[in-house]
Amino acid sequence: MSRAVDSREGVGVLPTIRVAAVQAAPVFLDLAGTMAKLEALVAEAAGQGAELVVFGEAFVSGFPIWGSVLPPVDQHELHVRLFESSITVPGPHVEQLSRIAGRYGVVLSVGVNERAAHSLGQLFNSNLIFDRTGALVNHRRKLVATWHERMTWSHGDACGLEPVPLDGWYLGALICGENTNTLARYALLAQGERLHISTYPPAWPFDRRADGAGYDLAESIRLRAAAHAFEGKVYNVVAATALDQEAVDAVARGDERIERLLCGSPPASMVVGPRGDIIAGPPALDEGIVLADVDLQDEIVLKRAHDIVGTYNRFDIFEFRIDKRRPAPITFADSEETST
Repeated sequence: MSRAVDSREGVGVLPTIRVAAVQAAPVFLDLAGTMAKLEALVAEAAGQGAELVVFGEAFVSGFPIWGSVLPPVDQHELHVRLFESSITVPGPHVEQLSRIAGRYGVVLSVGVNERAAHSLGQLFNSNLIFDRTGALVNHRRKLVATWHERMTWSHGDACGLEPVPLDGWYLGALICGENTNTLARYALLAQGERLHISTYPPAWPFDRRADGAGYDLAESIRLRAAAHAFEGKVYNVVAATALDQEAVDAVARGDERIERLLCGSPPASMVVGPRGDIIAGPPALDEGIVLADVDLQDEIVLKRAHDIVGTYNRFDIFEFRIDKRRPAPITFADSEETST
């Protein structure tokens, strides 16, 4: 489906890409089961012609949905299970994801719980992108853990906060609340982003009322997705992790109030066009694959009116700086190497 870029003439013809936003639940806190389900879904999407397959936030192997509904002292067992189902980067499960991307010839984006190599106490909310050959081409950690997430994940860094060229795609990704971070979004656009990935969680209880009133997760996702697509004049592939009964039961343990809180505001996956309009999705069921063909050529004319990283800005007035170094817990004066 992809229209090739003619590299002999610079930008050449911009590609048309079939994208797939996968709204699915992992096998909750089960790494092996989740990896098997992920491969089956990649195979399904690839069988429908998808060239880009996107999974939601912390799909491997589950989002800490207990953070806002259980007291911290009641979370330890679930946290240990989350740690045990997390992965290291690099590591054997990254190699497995690489093989999956290469086997089906797709660009694969997946949210993971990443275990720090140096500590049993540190996890990151990370996103990995693999190219069609299976090479890991982008690894980034969520800049700021949101609200209750700070009991689970550490803050990330700007290493990897850049779009991946991928034969003219210039594919960038932000995780959940980062899509509200104006500077993070601008950072990707200013480095040439043309196609954006947004990932989201399966639930976000934010109110004590049992119906979850006061926070509509699906509408919040739509607003943020449309804002970035419209401001940047880019396509936005939005993938949310789904919530299944297994996860609800593991956290609620029969407490109907907690179950209502978790299920009160479901997410939504979609593909949004550069005018800010939804062109595909959300899926009709709790789980499903949203497919769309996106033509990056569409972005050219729209940027004539507002190109916030070009003609519609004043770089003689504004200055923006990013530190892309990855912090380490220790450095050595006699070596440039750091422990990560």
